[in-house]
Formats: sequence, C-alpha cells, structure tokens
Amino acid sequence: MSRNYKVVDVFTAQPLLGNPVAVVLDAEGLDSATLQQIARWTNLSETTFVLPPTRAGADYRLRIFTPGNELPFAGHPTLGSAHAVLESGRVAPREGRLVQECDAGLISIAVSGSTRVLTLPTAQVTALAPDDVAELEAILGTPVIRTAAPALVDVGPVWIVAQLASADAVLRMQPDLARSAAFERRLRATGITVFGAHAAGEADIEVRSFAPSCGVGEDPVCGSGNGAVAVFQRERGLLHAMHTSYVATQGRCVGRRGRVSVSVSTDGTVTVGGECVTVLDGILRV
Repeated sequence: MSRNYKVVDVFTAQPLLGNPVAVVLDAEGLDSATLQQIARWTNLSETTFVLPPTRAGADYRLRIFTPGNELPFAGHPTLGSAHAVLESGRVAPREGRLVQECDAGLISIAVSGSTRVLTLPTAQVTALAPDDVAELEAILGTPVIRTAAPALVDVGPVWIVAQLASADAVLRMQPDLARSAAFERRLRATGITVFGAHAAGEADIEVRSFAPSCGVGEDPVCGSGNGAVAVFQRERGLLHAMHTSYVATQGRCVGRRGRVSVSVSTDGTVTVGGECVTVLDGILRV
C-alpha cells in the first residue's frame, strides 16, 4: 500500500542544518510492530505516524518512534509533524493553532509562517542521588555544576539534565555512550541533556542531547531536551526575569546549526519553537 511520506528539517530555515523527522501521513492500518520496523528503517532520531484523532479538540493523533522504542511525546517530531500536516492540507489551524493528540495528552502548537511553537506538557523534576551525579560526571568526562543539582526532568521523555561550566565545555565533551546507555536504562531515562552558557553571540546557551539507550547516539537538535533544560533552569533559579525568553543552539558537533526559541512564563509554562522546512516528499510502500 502506498502512503504519503515527508521528511521535515526542524529548528532551521535552511535544509540539512536542523533535525530531520520522518512523517508518515497515512498510518491507518499499521500495527505497532510495523511502525517500529519503519522507524528502525528510516534510522532517524524519530519517525512519526499521523492518525485520526480519538479525543475531542484534537486535530490529529501522532505516534512517535525512535529506532528503539515508542515515546509518549517529543519536541522536534511534534513541530515537524505539525508542519507536514499543514503543508499536506490534512488540517488547518484554528485561530493560529493546532492541537496534537499523543500519549502525553493534547499538545497545543502555535503556527506563524514557517515557525511552529509547542507548549510543553507539565513536567516533573527529581534530583539525582549523589552517587548518580558522580556516575554522570564519569560518563560525560567533565564536571557538572553541582550547585544547580542535576535532575531527572520528565516532560514525556525523561531527560537527565545537568549544567556545565560553559558552552565551550558542552562542545568539547565526549561522553561514553555505552556507559550512558546503561545509566539511562537503570534510571529509566530517555537520555542525557547538558547545557552551558555562551559568553557572547546570538544564542544564550549551547545544548547537547544523547539517547543511546533509544538507538540515538547524539540527537542533532532536541525539542524535548531543550524543554527539559528550560524546566530545570526555572526549578534551579537560573532564570531571573518574571517572563524569560532565550535562544539555544544545538547540533554543531554533528554538523548542524539548530536554533531553538524557548519561553518560560511566570506560571511555569514552557514553549519551545523554531522554523521548519520540508526536504523530502515521497511515497512509502508498506
């Protein structure tokens, strides 16, 4: 059977410099085993499958797979899939917004030009035990800032989040991915996301995300990871303004130039957004 298929580059306006997501637009009739097989075949950090909604208020339902497992929610797949369903004419925004149904609930996505901005699900934050912080430093091969205690941040995916001394420290880091995978499985985490501040320039922080336990060594530009960083910064008192917006960059170490716009409101609501561009239109025969 022929199914419409797109690959959308997320967090960039220039093809090949963001994080691609494969979007299967006609996923009805495919069972979970087949969806996982397709995700292994595309070998991207995530592949998504668009289905009719089952909940009131939703425009469509989305299932999200890494090469190794299904996720309840993920950031760049949500934004890229919203771009794909709009471009294909399957849905139209209502008052400038779409509503996506996924296992994490209903996700609101604002639409403006080529930019899509999602509202992050409610997060849960749990501090890491001291022994786990020491293991995290051993995995990263560099110290973390312990005054901002590393934590598990559950935004659907569960990220182990830590702050490093600087953006340069983030860029120099060479983690032990095999050890990281075992650590993630033990803590039932999706992966590790670290960040550090830029001293100057157009971006405020540099971010890197690793999820080898899910089959993703380094995620080029991670929406949920950036959302988890925003939650972490708010919880640790690293954001001082009443309403804070900032720009993160991610992907330089894997040849990308992703730009992520993040906003944290006074009530703790986090939004994550960026530009999207389609790089491939095709037919998947499954």
